[in-house]
This record gives sequence, C-alpha cells and structure tokens, in this order.
Amino acid sequence: MNSSIVQSTCGVTLAGGGPFSTRDLKLALARAPMAVAADSGADHLLRLGVMPEAVIGDMDSISRGAAAEIPVSRQYLVSEQVTTDFDKALRSISAPLVLALGFAGARLDHGLAAFSTLIARRERRCILIGPKDLAFAAPPRMEVDVALGETVSLFPMAAVTGRSEGLEWPIAGISFAPDGMIGTSNRAVARRVVLEFDQPGMLVILPRRRLDAAIRALLSAP
Repeated sequence: MNSSIVQSTCGVTLAGGGPFSTRDLKLALARAPMAVAADSGADHLLRLGVMPEAVIGDMDSISRGAAAEIPVSRQYLVSEQVTTDFDKALRSISAPLVLALGFAGARLDHGLAAFSTLIARRERRCILIGPKDLAFAAPPRMEVDVALGETVSLFPMAAVTGRSEGLEWPIAGISFAPDGMIGTSNRAVARRVVLEFDQPGMLVILPRRRLDAAIRALLSAP
C-alpha cells in the first residue's frame, strides 16, 4: 500500500521555511506545478499568492494565520521530532520530481540537514534549488548537458568512488569521503558530462541555470 500523503503524476514544488522569491517560485512551478509546503513554508506560499495543496510537518513553525487560512483537510501533522520537516515532507510525496525551495541559504545547519535528506531520500528524485546553484543526490549513472568551462561540483556525503567523462579532472580511482577527498569546483570540458558511482552518497552541484538539464538527467537516469 502507498502511504504517501501527496501522490502526483506531475512534479511537486516543495516550499520550506527559508527565503525564496516570487521569481524562484515561478521558476519551480513552471516545471513542478503542484505546490506543497513543509510546515512554515506555507506562510511563504500564501504571501506569494499560492495556496498549498498540502502542508506537512510537525506544525511548530507555521503561523496561526496561515494555519487558519489553509483548509484543515490539507494540513498533515507528522509529530515525530527525530527528522526535519524537509524529510517529513519529502518522504510523504510520491511524484516523478520534487523541486525544493527555501531549504538552503538561510542557516548552515538547515542546509546541511537538507543535503543529508537528499541522500537519505534519493529515491524521491529531488532537486534543491539555492540562490545561485542547485544540488541533488547522484543516481548510479547520469548524463547532464552543460556549457564548456562550467562548474560541476561533487560533494561526498559518504565514502564513494566513481568515474566520469567530460570533466577537466576525471574522478576515476579517487576515493571520495566527506572528511577526505571532495570534488568541488571541477569544470566541464565537454557539453555532456557522464557520471557513474559505485554506491549512493554523492551530491551533484550545478549552476542554477542548469535546472532544466538537471531535471532531464534525473528523470532519464536508471
């Protein structure tokens, strides 16, 4: 039985409590038209004129005004305190793609927790959109279209090895680890970069202008 709170055949824009703009929201909704909030992300959506289809979280930060405006039938309390609201919401969404706003850029601890959730819930195919770049959990194999000289950063959240095509500094033979070798600020020397990894744990970080390329790469990945 599917226990997801939100089930959608289209992409979902998931709003968090951190800052994001009207432009950010339009960018996401154009590609993932269903709006869902993680707790106080509901306040941000309402301020920008969007009624969330669902609000998911422990409901400790949503304002009283937002809670009163949103129908009770759209509010889903997940009361455990072991995980973040981002985790609670992401694991409760069944959709081909999730674009997450408001989870990076405000507080370092929140950003780190969000990166951890991307890896833990990698089957959800979620892209976290920040002010200047985006991040997602690398699938076992992926191909992504980029521009020559563009930054392609890799950050391991666990011990990972892999191989690459199209990067200035190939990654084959490198043992990555969060407390050891990392792969930030690599550069593309081809218009298509191929990445393969032996196990989960790698974050791919691309310039924000590569959002559509990242979506295509994730949706076409095995």
